[in-house]
Amino acid sequence: MELIDKLNWRYAAKAMNGQTVAQDKIDRILEAARLAPTSSGLQPFEILVVTNPDIKAKIKEVAWNQSVVTDCSHLLVFAAWDTYTAERINEVFDLTNKIRGYENEGFEAYRQKLLSFYPNQDPENNFTHAAKQAYIAFGLAIAAAAYEGVDATPMEGFTPEAVDEILGLRDKGLRSAILLPLGYRDEANDWLVNQVKVRKATEDLVTVID
Repeated sequence: MELIDKLNWRYAAKAMNGQTVAQDKIDRILEAARLAPTSSGLQPFEILVVTNPDIKAKIKEVAWNQSVVTDCSHLLVFAAWDTYTAERINEVFDLTNKIRGYENEGFEAYRQKLLSFYPNQDPENNFTHAAKQAYIAFGLAIAAAAYEGVDATPMEGFTPEAVDEILGLRDKGLRSAILLPLGYRDEANDWLVNQVKVRKATEDLVTVID
């Protein structure tokens, strides 16, 4: 129930007060994102943590001038792989073998299956798939933030190409997918803070098929 209580507490803060979030809380939020499940375990994204005021100001300009971008403590940028390559796939499989200390015949066969599929797909389709994986980690980061008592504001309202340029993402084979400012709500200036949370009733959202 504690997690549910925290999720009921959270909302998408529209104004933040500039207070710094303790590093141990940020670390646990990022660790939750790192532990997220992803397709084939490839983790096809990176998370950039922006605290530099000048860079946040530049991003604000291409993010509909939303104040939370500059008033947050830490701005997380979830950036997905621009495509799947043999090098990227092999790197993940090699890391798995190294950590586990052995090679598995079935696992190696699965590697070859991915190598024969993803690199031959349209890069745009691959990016879309990678971005969906980033969203899984993004969701866990939001839940972890709520658990830590930290406000988080999911943001798709920005120009990805501009953020890519500001952060030099394309040179790294990455493209921005979604932003997540972390901080603390500014109750005096946030019109949404006292609004009742509205969600569909469970019976309107969930269908049980026996």
